[in-house]
Amino acid sequence: MYEKSLKDEIELHFVSDGQVLTSRLSAAEKFQFSITLGLAKYYSDAVSDNVKRSIEQKLRKGELPGKAPFGYKNIDLTADKTDIVLDEEKAYIVRKAFELYSTKAYSLSTLCTKIKAEYHISWIPGVLDKMLNNPFYHGVMIVKGNRYPHRYTPIISKELFEKVQQVKEGFNKKPSKYGGRPYCYRGLITCNECGLRVTPENHKGYVYYHCTQFRGKHGGAWVREEYITEQLENVFKKLQCPPEVIEQVLTTLETVHKDKVQFHQQHFTTLTKQQTDLNNMIQSLYFDKLKGRITEEQYDSYYGNLRSELDDVIGKLNRLQGAEDNYYLTAKYILDLANRAHSLFVSSEVDEKRQLVKLVLSNLRLDGKNLLYDAQKPFDMLLKNDDHLLWRPQGDSNSCFRRERATS
Repeated sequence: MYEKSLKDEIELHFVSDGQVLTSRLSAAEKFQFSITLGLAKYYSDAVSDNVKRSIEQKLRKGELPGKAPFGYKNIDLTADKTDIVLDEEKAYIVRKAFELYSTKAYSLSTLCTKIKAEYHISWIPGVLDKMLNNPFYHGVMIVKGNRYPHRYTPIISKELFEKVQQVKEGFNKKPSKYGGRPYCYRGLITCNECGLRVTPENHKGYVYYHCTQFRGKHGGAWVREEYITEQLENVFKKLQCPPEVIEQVLTTLETVHKDKVQFHQQHFTTLTKQQTDLNNMIQSLYFDKLKGRITEEQYDSYYGNLRSELDDVIGKLNRLQGAEDNYYLTAKYILDLANRAHSLFVSSEVDEKRQLVKLVLSNLRLDGKNLLYDAQKPFDMLLKNDDHLLWRPQGDSNSCFRRERATS
């Protein structure tokens, strides 16, 4: 634009300086304008440097220089100071999304549907995928491709985050010829002989599962879907516990839970104080660096050690919270689910059947026409106990029940 003004193609008017740029500009006016440009450039660069230093300081202090992700919210502390805090309601949704996806029972699309139905939040799979990939929720923020530990309260543990990443990597991304067809056990069963995935096919109105025998013929059987369903129904029947056993277990857990609450409170108070002390030490360390009491190298060394201690404390807090949250209610829920698993499986649609199978069982494989499986924890203990004649081998508090089990 400056060159065009010197050719009289345009005129540049600077109102505040009372200057007009044309081809009739004198050497002194050109020199004055170049000085003005230099000062403006200096001011622009100084502002840019100040912003960069401010952002660098925030990153060193573990602060996010931007909008908080879903699950957190930006708040104004003073006229010129803001902070990021947990949004309890949204943080709960984030935690549930990670927990549900880690079960391997949900795809991104089915999890979006569930979240919309239960929490009235409309996400597309891409948005949910971005959230599940964000390490901010366990204590690490990514700014311009670099990773920095932050000081905000994590929503999930690092272990849960890594488990979700493993689940994401484990999904088969290749398109399937039968991907859109509602086969109940598609992708869940492998051949016990060769390890290949068992394939469903529709013949004359019936669905059969069989090994492709791609690695060589071994006489793999074709098994009707109804026969596999019947075997799974028998497995879910074995999860049922006698009512008196459930009552005794819950009574014991309730007593233990009261002791855990007291221990949890003491341990939580200790860890929270350690977390506060370490945050204060990190902030004091930063002020020492600003005032020249320590060098940049000393700051980096001390900061790294303190940050490592802080991450360890945060991890312990997360594990303590995860172990404590709904301890009694979760046990009660699992026992209730185990008792109702058979009826739920029989009455559910295809998607719900698949989710229930993934929740309770793993490593399903066909050995001829027989379905083999491994049980997920804690359901493996229930299935193991069902193989015994006695639910409670010690004591005689329910001898009638024990005789009935032994003679049936």
